[in-house]
Amino acid sequence: MSTTTQTTDRPTGTDARTGDLRVGIVGAGLMGADHVKRITERVSGAVVAAIIEPDAGRAAAAAANAPGAQAFTRIEDAIAAGAVDAVLIATPGQFHEPVLLPALAAGLPILCEKPLTPDSTSSWRVLEAEQQLDRPHIQVGFMRRFDAEYQQLRALVESGEAGELLMLRGVHRNAVVPDTYTQTMLITDSVVHEFDVLPWVAGSTVASVEVKYPRRNRLSPDHLREPILVIIELANGVLVDVEMNVSVQFGYQVATEAVFAESIARIGQPSGLQQWKDGRFSVADHTSFVTRFAAAYDEQVQRWVDAVRLGTLVDGPNAWDGYKVALACEAGVTALNTDGPVPVVVPERPAFYA
Repeated sequence: MSTTTQTTDRPTGTDARTGDLRVGIVGAGLMGADHVKRITERVSGAVVAAIIEPDAGRAAAAAANAPGAQAFTRIEDAIAAGAVDAVLIATPGQFHEPVLLPALAAGLPILCEKPLTPDSTSSWRVLEAEQQLDRPHIQVGFMRRFDAEYQQLRALVESGEAGELLMLRGVHRNAVVPDTYTQTMLITDSVVHEFDVLPWVAGSTVASVEVKYPRRNRLSPDHLREPILVIIELANGVLVDVEMNVSVQFGYQVATEAVFAESIARIGQPSGLQQWKDGRFSVADHTSFVTRFAAAYDEQVQRWVDAVRLGTLVDGPNAWDGYKVALACEAGVTALNTDGPVPVVVPERPAFYA
């Protein structure tokens, strides 16, 4: 790999009127539009200065929540116009690399929604491009690391107060999924989150992935065989199992149970208003990730903006973390049609990401 580095003085540009970081949102679908509202309404120190979206209707709808934002159809045009100081990528994963590479070439700080890219080969190309800069510029949007309960669980593991961590048990449940959701997406769009956050909680990396099929849910879309049980062995010996279930009908649940030598800990339990009526007890549960992780998304973006303004650029998962998850996802996709565990071989981490 070339040792030539491109030194940048970014982030120095800000909105001349407010001093805010000028963020370009790439992709104005559900996630991109949500980030536009988030930055406009709840994040301090930043303004949505540009919306990069080829669909004029989506761009206009998002721009309604970003007064003064310019519209572009390509990231290259926004860069050439000098319209942005940083970019937040919220396109589908297969379009990430074509945005990441020109943004890196321009020396822009980046918050990239998961995945970094859809596969390890393209992720490695992104790593190579980033290493031409003076420091990491990419933060990957694994927002669960910013969830207060996951942070508390990780702190408990690190403290040793509960004894040695032995196992993690996760559930990831959706009420329904659209017809466009494929069998492979059980791994690449859903378990991708567990591939990041659970090794992070355990302080290790994924060593192998295995998929088991229980009885099929008759309410699942015809083209899906699910739920699945994903068994993840970590390099430190901790065993992880994840129930991935996208047709539960009743709501959205993400929860984890940690089995320690001396105790059990749980996160992601239903909370809020409790009601006793007609001989029944009830507590409201979430219906989508938008409410379940609203605070985590806000915290993630705020900390990224703060890091960019301070010049550290990254305060969370970096591109190396994204690459490791890409490797785990590839093993998971293979495991969907393979008996037994599929190994995950992670190369030595480049010193750039130390």
